[in-house]
Amino acid sequence: MDAVASIASKYHALSERLDEATLRLWAAVEARQLGRGGVSIVAKAVGISRTTIYAGLAELDRAPTAGSPKGGPRRRVRAPGGGRKKLTAKDAALLQALDALVDPSSRGDPSSPLRWTCKSTTHLAEELARRGHRVSQRSVCDLLAELHFSLQSPRKTREGVHPPDRDAQFQHIAALVSAYQGSGDPVISVDTKKKELIGDFDNGGREWQLTGAPEDVRTHDFVDPELGKVAPYGVYDLTANAGWVSVGIDHDTAEFAVESIRRWWREMGRSLYPKAHRLLITADCGGSNGYRVRLWRVQLQQLADELPMTIQVCHFPPGTSKWNKIEHRMFCHITKNWRGRPLVSRQVVVNLIGGTTTRTGLQIQAKLDENVYTPGIKVSDQELATLAIERDEFHGEWNYRLIPRSRHV
Repeated sequence: MDAVASIASKYHALSERLDEATLRLWAAVEARQLGRGGVSIVAKAVGISRTTIYAGLAELDRAPTAGSPKGGPRRRVRAPGGGRKKLTAKDAALLQALDALVDPSSRGDPSSPLRWTCKSTTHLAEELARRGHRVSQRSVCDLLAELHFSLQSPRKTREGVHPPDRDAQFQHIAALVSAYQGSGDPVISVDTKKKELIGDFDNGGREWQLTGAPEDVRTHDFVDPELGKVAPYGVYDLTANAGWVSVGIDHDTAEFAVESIRRWWREMGRSLYPKAHRLLITADCGGSNGYRVRLWRVQLQQLADELPMTIQVCHFPPGTSKWNKIEHRMFCHITKNWRGRPLVSRQVVVNLIGGTTTRTGLQIQAKLDENVYTPGIKVSDQELATLAIERDEFHGEWNYRLIPRSRHV
């Protein structure tokens, strides 16, 4: 039996046998026993207001009167029907007025007085008072609970308009991944993690520290001109559950993206897949590895020529980057691993990424890439025409292969 049900059962047994003052003290004792949140739990279970329970807690803390029995003299029992009437009993329109102010449908009402105002309980109480309803901020909290309202954050569920063949593209990618894994060829998911400030800046999250001695960081997140930012580009091996991250210190370009894949192959991929003759890359549709980025295809062609190996690329449809495996199998764990820790140097970033592991056996290698990558490099139509590229019949803009030019004769 949970706490609410247990307390409700006790109240049902005691409510007809104890006077009002004793019930108030009993509720306060139950709330204190439960600890943090106890007042809310008891109030919900028995229907006593939080204000009454707090009054009971205050009575428990007061010392007994000199010469009186422990706990103070017995108080008289209030006559049936005595006591302060509920606000809703005195003001029948109060609940309806409050509901009209907080109901989501009122957002579209241009005459709503709180349309452009934070709907705090203080503002709600003030607006109700202007409409002739006498109510305190604390009472507004209780009334909102009675109306089944609670504080909630917006929930990301709407993905907007789906591009044509969105689901079919996912099925196409899944079929290719299965085929590559079945033949023992590597399948990688790639993406750039958001750029991170280097220095003693605040980093979201909390970390264990001595009580009262948090780590001091800067109050403003202005870029340090000497340390700058880093751009971690990740490569996640879907089959081996292993990852590589190149921590770039310059621009996030297509050249940097392909160089990160090249380093993954040299440091990890080559030893894992010595007999591989093709590579499948799944990537977002935008960013440095976007399907419209010409330099991305040019750099991949150079990599295919070097290996030599056919490189198949499949892009996720627009607006579906969260389905990229690297996001929820690698990047999220890196973020958890460095939560609450200021990224005071580039090497700290490399060490924290490399120290990230999971219970499922994820292993990550990370190294600093100190190369300079020039942004805005233009690729001409003539250069693009030299690529040995083959496009799939199904959405060739999203699905294509770069063939080593030594084989493409």
